[in-house]
Amino acid sequence: MSKVALIGSGSWGTALAQLLARKGFDAVMWTRRQELADEVNTRHTNITYLSDAALDARVSATTSMAEAFEGAIAAVFVTPSRFLRATVEAAVPFIHPDLPVVICSKGVEGQSGLLANQMMAEVLGEPERIAVLSGPTHAEEVVFGVPSGAVCACEDEATATFFRDLFATDTFRTYTSDDVVGVELCAAFKNVIAIAVGVSYGMGYGDNTAAMIITRGLAEMSRMVVACGGTALTCMGLAGAGDMVVTCMSQHSRNRRFGQYYLAQGKTLTDFEADTHMVVEGAQAARSLAVLQQRHGVDLPLTDAVRKIIWEGSDPIIEARVLVDRPLKDEIYGM
Repeated sequence: MSKVALIGSGSWGTALAQLLARKGFDAVMWTRRQELADEVNTRHTNITYLSDAALDARVSATTSMAEAFEGAIAAVFVTPSRFLRATVEAAVPFIHPDLPVVICSKGVEGQSGLLANQMMAEVLGEPERIAVLSGPTHAEEVVFGVPSGAVCACEDEATATFFRDLFATDTFRTYTSDDVVGVELCAAFKNVIAIAVGVSYGMGYGDNTAAMIITRGLAEMSRMVVACGGTALTCMGLAGAGDMVVTCMSQHSRNRRFGQYYLAQGKTLTDFEADTHMVVEGAQAARSLAVLQQRHGVDLPLTDAVRKIIWEGSDPIIEARVLVDRPLKDEIYGM
């Protein structure tokens, strides 16, 4: 029996731990909270994040990074993006130079504009052993074995294939890609657009509006991916269109719920996080993507609107009017 270290104990980390445990791995989650570690180890639940799931006996938790990494054949980072650098830096003493690492966090580092794999390579070195995993994979469904699919991206084919095979099950289909930039940016973008879709529903608009926002969001995503050196076609795959659709349309999506039931109702990010104890990755991405937007001169009107509503207190009605009043142009541009 082999061991996998999962650095993070939220809903996605717990769902991946359950998936790996059902394949016969010892899935050890690192958490900052002793009470959560005790709950996982004694009650085999994670009530805060996945209240309905009974965890496999092979899922365990620890507050010790040394214990989590000891004897592991791979490390899975599922820390929220804004805490990722600090977490990786804390893990450096325990990560063997040859240990394969996969990032499941979704976002761009704030001031630097680095993608998660770029930041991790800066801290750890050996970028060829660092992969990313993304796709339409709500934890609430993956944990129960609902059929899902994801893509493992890495510049090194062997590492991408290693993680493809590590995660693959009868109900979790995995694919490989060498477009790390594209997969990373798709993962960040879809959360922003999901907030916009949520706001539109919260304002009383319908499915036509949501479909328009999703497809225009894909256009924004594609422009940024191409500007940063990725491949536009990646935006039509699991990490792009697949994840965009499920994140925008599912009630499992915290980003959509945040837009629909909080921003559109005049509530704030602080209100949401206090109520749910969850991080809204799209809120951070809306701000951090501005660094890349300015660097590459990419037109991102939906992202701009979401950022202004969240971080500048702009009225959603005003931002909707700004979008409607934009000059008409070709559907596909900037690529």
